[in-house]
Amino acid sequence: MSVDLAGFLGVVLVAYVVPGPDFLVVVRSAAEHPSKGRAAALGAQAGLCVHMLAAAVGLSVVATRSPMVYDAIKLAGAAYLLYLGVRAVLAARRAARERKADGGEADGSDHWSHDPAGTPTEGTGTRTEETGRTSSRWRSGFTQGLLTNVLNPKAALFFLSILPQFVNGGGSMTRQIFFLGILDIVIGIVYWFALVVVAARLRSLLARPKIRHRWELTTGWLFIVIGISVAAAA
Repeated sequence: MSVDLAGFLGVVLVAYVVPGPDFLVVVRSAAEHPSKGRAAALGAQAGLCVHMLAAAVGLSVVATRSPMVYDAIKLAGAAYLLYLGVRAVLAARRAARERKADGGEADGSDHWSHDPAGTPTEGTGTRTEETGRTSSRWRSGFTQGLLTNVLNPKAALFFLSILPQFVNGGGSMTRQIFFLGILDIVIGIVYWFALVVVAARLRSLLARPKIRHRWELTTGWLFIVIGISVAAAA
């Protein structure tokens, strides 16, 4: 099996570095909690697994050759991005109203479920609650990452049209697609986890009410703009 690894790696790295829906989901999740960021990253890469399997068995060909199916995927993805954006904007405005009602931002408490270092861990109730929060964060992050990627038609097109450009016609197309797809997923996991570390280090900064408010509004509106642009292109 012979593939153009240098060219493929270059395209993959550029694709990851350019911010998109996956980038926003992972960074937002990591800003809430590192474990949620890692879960979102794994969810996004699980979505790539779905696209890789679809490309290997030809389902992506069916989707892209049928305008109705392709448009349905795009609209579903746009609707989900709009949902994430509207939810983030509403959450930011609700938090601002609550701070105003409480008399400003004197208390720097964080509604993003920060885990105070000094929180006592004794007691079954506390451990059970923390386990429940961790599980909830993980499910939420993974689901958001998975759905954002699966409903992104550009990810399907990558496996269908771009990835095959680096496949050697003399070997098994399916094996080479799996090889390159798995390499893409591994690179993505390393990149997203590094991004989570950076975003997690900014948590204390983002915990400041004013900065958090601007961050949530900015990322929320970015989701909305991307969702509208995807829907308009459908």
